[in-house]
Amino acid sequence: MATTEHPPPSRLRAWMLEGLSDMGKGHAKQEQPAESDPEQKGQPWYRVMCLTGVDYFSTLGYQPGIAALAAGLLSPVATIVLVIVTLAGALPVYRRVAEESPHGQGSIAMLERLLTFWKGKLFVLTLLGFAATDFLITITLSAADASTHLVENPHLNSALHDKQMLITLLLVALLGAVFLKGFLEAIGVAFALVGVYLSLNVVVVIVGLWHVASAGHVVTDWSSGLTAEHGNAFAMIGVALVVFPKLALGLSGFETGVAVMPHVKGDPDDTEERPTGRIRDTKKLLTTAAIIMSAFLITTSFITTLLIPEKEFETGGEANGRALAYLAHHYLGSGFGTVYDISTIAILWFAGASAMAGLLNLMPRYLPRYGMAPHWARAVRPMVIVFILIAFLVTWIFDANVDAQGGAYATGVLVLISSAAIAVTIAAHKAGQRGWTIAFGVISAVFLYTTVVNVIERPDGVKIGACFIAGIILVSLLSRLARAFELRVTSVSLDPMADRFIRDMASRKIRFIANEPDQRDKAEYREKIEQIQTDNDLPGEDFVFVEVTVLDPSEFEAGLTVRGEVLHNRYRILTLESSSIPNALAALLLHVRDVTGCTPHIYFEWTEGSPFANFLRFFLFGQGEVAPVTREVLREAEPDRDRRPRVHTG
Repeated sequence: MATTEHPPPSRLRAWMLEGLSDMGKGHAKQEQPAESDPEQKGQPWYRVMCLTGVDYFSTLGYQPGIAALAAGLLSPVATIVLVIVTLAGALPVYRRVAEESPHGQGSIAMLERLLTFWKGKLFVLTLLGFAATDFLITITLSAADASTHLVENPHLNSALHDKQMLITLLLVALLGAVFLKGFLEAIGVAFALVGVYLSLNVVVVIVGLWHVASAGHVVTDWSSGLTAEHGNAFAMIGVALVVFPKLALGLSGFETGVAVMPHVKGDPDDTEERPTGRIRDTKKLLTTAAIIMSAFLITTSFITTLLIPEKEFETGGEANGRALAYLAHHYLGSGFGTVYDISTIAILWFAGASAMAGLLNLMPRYLPRYGMAPHWARAVRPMVIVFILIAFLVTWIFDANVDAQGGAYATGVLVLISSAAIAVTIAAHKAGQRGWTIAFGVISAVFLYTTVVNVIERPDGVKIGACFIAGIILVSLLSRLARAFELRVTSVSLDPMADRFIRDMASRKIRFIANEPDQRDKAEYREKIEQIQTDNDLPGEDFVFVEVTVLDPSEFEAGLTVRGEVLHNRYRILTLESSSIPNALAALLLHVRDVTGCTPHIYFEWTEGSPFANFLRFFLFGQGEVAPVTREVLREAEPDRDRRPRVHTG
């Protein structure tokens, strides 16, 4: 709205803030590749699945080892429980999320619609905190596991055995450098990485199963150990259900699967309101990924538990954080093992890239719209630097240890899946689908139980999540406070009657009276004019009243529609709806100045009461100390005093 001339920015600043105007407003090219241009057809679902798969499938690099540490000999049974929860719980939930949120907003957007005003914003900020935990720990955990594979390679172990922290930090820094250079999600690269990685895992699984079958005593020893440890099958299942929450890392990837929906190629007759083909193929994507991952989870947990000595899974052991790589080296030789390590390192590193892309797509979607991020947070590069610095800190805190980060990662994953389950339960209830409501309610209960158990057993996850939540809320509120006087009306439109009032006054003095509507009877407007005349020593009655109704004061940016009406055959009124009275008035005054070339005047009463209390009313509810705040918004938007609309208070 403002017409301020700013000095040209430095080259560094211009480079850092490149793309600033597009970020967070729904216009960024990277946010709408499949829907902004009818000719942009997207990619086949199986290729987009690989974009999700670099995050989802890469957990095979560390999931079998984590399962073995958590469940011991019971790892395959606990993994079967995980697979059942995946196919019967998470998969139906996210298939429904794909229906309800077909443009990639995910379950957070579904829940955002259920709550309004500040409670809705704070709820979303809390979920964003857990999402940040999930994505950031994905970056640090994946980099730590990639460095583990590098350090534990027999050819490099002697040279790198004490360099894991440094290597992890370098991998995180390299990830940041890619995004600072300018990152475009390379579905082709993801397709190649996933294809090679899964093919190598198929070889490892087949060889592992062959060794299990050829050494019959392995199965016998395992079953005997299980019986000695747990007694009977019912006891095993019971323990597996208790242990299952520790294996929750195997559920990661579903939220990413929904986030990449805009990349999925739909049908030619898809519309933005109802992209039927995209929804159908996204369901195929989610289902296929879940089935592939489930097959690998069961087979890999089986062969690693039976073929790897238990002590090797522990910290310092050769299979710690790299169980399948251990089998690859042990049974297929160092050459194949090194190829497997390279493939694992590549996909784990690219999983971090997927998580970074998720962060950069998620945060600008909400925080700038809420006014809860600094202006530069709409640009990619400053946010990359912030996220990489946080990733450095997390890596240092956890000493680049994969096992130590598992709790925080699982907490973020489980909270997001639980929120998605609750969201689809509410959606099914609103749609009158009793059967689905009950089913999703049961699934929600399972995930909530899993989340609570995970938090109790590994509280470090919720502590890290709480730190992210507290940080996001604190920064958001401080940013909102710092931007309180920023002009945040994105556009102003006048209906024919309002435009007629403005054009008529432009030939004389343009005078507005800010009025808080009450009874809207003839006496109210007559007395208001008399008061303004007395306070400001003005003759005549050539005024137009402006009345602003506050809708949702927690909203930050929005367009402004101005409607004109005549009341009591005498008084001209402009009515506006906005999240903030001072911002709406300032935007109207600047618009009138720009379209007429005249300087408008607006008249207020002083607000009674404490200035501090009135400012809090303005900050939280969009009203309060209206006159000085309107003047301050105008001052920030138009530094040229001669061109600034005039504010009068009596």
